[in-house]
Amino acid sequence: MEGDKVDPAEVSLVNKMIRLALKRTTSEIEVVRRDPNSPLFSVKTFEELCLKPELLMGVYGMGFNRPSTIQEKALPLMLAQPPQNLIAQSQSGTGKTAAFSLAVLSHVNSAHKWTQALCIAPTYELALQTGQVIEQMGKHCPEIKLAYALRGNKMVPGKPLQEQIVVGTPGTILDWCKKWKIIDLKKITLFVLDEADVMIATQGHRDQSIRIHRQLSKDCQMLFFSATFEEAVWKFAELIVPDANIIRLRREEETLDNIKQFYVFCGSKEEKFTFLCDLYGSMTVAQAMIFCRTCKTAAWLAANLTKEGHSIALLSGELTVMQRANIIQRFRDGKEKVLVTTNVCSRGIDVEQVSLVVNFDLPVDVDGKADNETYLHRIGRTGRFGKRGFAINMVDSDAGMDVIEQIEIHFGRKIQKLELENVEAIEKDLK
Repeated sequence: MEGDKVDPAEVSLVNKMIRLALKRTTSEIEVVRRDPNSPLFSVKTFEELCLKPELLMGVYGMGFNRPSTIQEKALPLMLAQPPQNLIAQSQSGTGKTAAFSLAVLSHVNSAHKWTQALCIAPTYELALQTGQVIEQMGKHCPEIKLAYALRGNKMVPGKPLQEQIVVGTPGTILDWCKKWKIIDLKKITLFVLDEADVMIATQGHRDQSIRIHRQLSKDCQMLFFSATFEEAVWKFAELIVPDANIIRLRREEETLDNIKQFYVFCGSKEEKFTFLCDLYGSMTVAQAMIFCRTCKTAAWLAANLTKEGHSIALLSGELTVMQRANIIQRFRDGKEKVLVTTNVCSRGIDVEQVSLVVNFDLPVDVDGKADNETYLHRIGRTGRFGKRGFAINMVDSDAGMDVIEQIEIHFGRKIQKLELENVEAIEKDLK
């Protein structure tokens, strides 16, 4: 069995559950205006947006004292008149959901008793999270109503909804529009597609979203959000959102500039374990993540490190979302300094204190070749927020050395052999 299959929807949900405050990122944000001659606006306070007092109360009531980086750039675009389309890249915790929730609440007319704004999310749980943010932010606007288009919510066929905002999953929203005829898509003036990268990874959701989109009027404002912008996501965005403004984060490869990469040759799993025990003193100075290929190896490693008296957290896909969120929160709080995990934690989980990533098993594909994308996501858990990080790759065969060489060629960066003086330098830097 290979490493845990990563469910992007569950990763996103875990992030939302553990995110207690906005993540202040130093990542560069690139804004591409659809009209290059139009001035580029950004805001430093919510007052500059000229919001209704009730919405401003909702913003401050949620603990937002000033806009996050993504909010500074995105909100003026989303609230502009005439309406403008937006494609935005934003990771969990940056305030993206709050931003488009504010746009939705500002956009709808409470005097009109029909659905004007549609927000689509890929899963029941993520849609519920989004709706709760909108409800909390709009709690001082009781005249604005929200409905959840989620499985189990039975509606009266042919009786149009009076709620101005509908949040839900693509399949149920499509049923409400086409089968039950309780939403008139031609009257929708704001369409939000959230978690687009998760959406296209879910069977059927991409096609359902496109079917909804095709029924919207050409004047409908489109807001499109995704944590990643791989080629498939870009193609989807271009299909859904015409003439869009674009907000992008810097490429994740650029985080490698902050990460020193090493390899160490260990002839067996047991030798790897011995090396880790020797390294443990360095790891516990800050926080470390150790990646294994399978749940079985991760469990074996965590059990043996625990027997040696080390404080270890174990995270794998066999756990529920709630269990994973609790373990990650404990790790973020520093209750455990070392997290042993599989690929389930390689994408999207940010812990600012992580300074060291160890690949107990190198990431490879089914043919034994370097899985460069997984490697990037794994070691990218360190070196974040502009801080220095370290990655140590454990090699146990000549084939493993071939993988190291493939990674070096792919990223154009040298992976140094780990010598004693390197270990001393790492320990010094971690302090």
